[in-house]
Amino acid sequence: MTYVTVEKINKSFKGQTVLHDINLSFKQGEFVTLLGPSGCGKTTLLRILAGLIDPEQGVIKIDGKDVTHVKAKDRKIGMVFQSYALFPNMTVAENIAFGLKMKKLDKAAIQKKVARMVELTGLSGKENSYPRELSGGQQQRVALARSIVTGPKVLLLDEPLSALDAQIRKNLQKQLRAIQKELNMTTVLVTHDQEEAMAVSDRIYILNEGYIAQSGTPHEIYTKPVNEFVARFIGNYNVFKGEELSLLTRGTEFPHKLYAVRPEAFTSQMIDNGLEIIGKVDKVMMLGNVTRYELFSNGVSVTAEHLHKSNEDIQEGTLKTLYIDKKDVISLA
Repeated sequence: MTYVTVEKINKSFKGQTVLHDINLSFKQGEFVTLLGPSGCGKTTLLRILAGLIDPEQGVIKIDGKDVTHVKAKDRKIGMVFQSYALFPNMTVAENIAFGLKMKKLDKAAIQKKVARMVELTGLSGKENSYPRELSGGQQQRVALARSIVTGPKVLLLDEPLSALDAQIRKNLQKQLRAIQKELNMTTVLVTHDQEEAMAVSDRIYILNEGYIAQSGTPHEIYTKPVNEFVARFIGNYNVFKGEELSLLTRGTEFPHKLYAVRPEAFTSQMIDNGLEIIGKVDKVMMLGNVTRYELFSNGVSVTAEHLHKSNEDIQEGTLKTLYIDKKDVISLA
């Protein structure tokens, strides 16, 4: 059953429309990500969900209730910001307990809930520390614990991990997803990081210039981009014109204007009834367990990726033959 519904939301600032007839819906307990480049409208949409900004048109429903004009404090929504926004003069336990004290819960109930959040977010031993004594990752976990301790209906995350270094960020992605699953909490994340969206989401909405460009599961988004923007934004897709593919494959006809091919879809192994491309290798890059390289054929550039193998040495300037299954050539709208 649908738990959160956004219907025909429009919003403008200074005469410029930033959201155009936005429609979303997701189930209770889903982890949903609003993904897109800077300025696409994703943070504005999140703040409309939170009640921090009023839409010009449209309806927002949470758990069957119309909350379009309900104040932010009455929506039962938790929000975590990029800046953490912790109280510097309060300990970890006091920061987490703040919302519960505002609800005037008794001391024993507060202590029990805070202890549960400390355990859940891996902050045991830090209860009496102040924010200045914590790492960035620990501070973000405090902010998360403070937001979920009150049991909100929906948790909103506004690029909460973007200020952290790569390794801490990846670890927190795993923790965040694990916590969300354990609590079965409906969660909406805003990010511009495609890998992050793929790692944590049940459903992704990709925004571009105030429109929803595509929505679906991470697998659907990655394997079936519907247009050029999604194909270029979501990964390292090759986007070819029909005539470029004809040049690459030495005469095969491609009737549509644009096509997308994943870099890892190219293989060195011959494919029955597959397409063959022969070209010169250029710009080889080692990316951990993946080798990425460009291949030029008839003036057209192809980006390919292979899992790194110790017995395969791809050299710049050499000729190489690649094959692609026809089903991996995706026509774009």
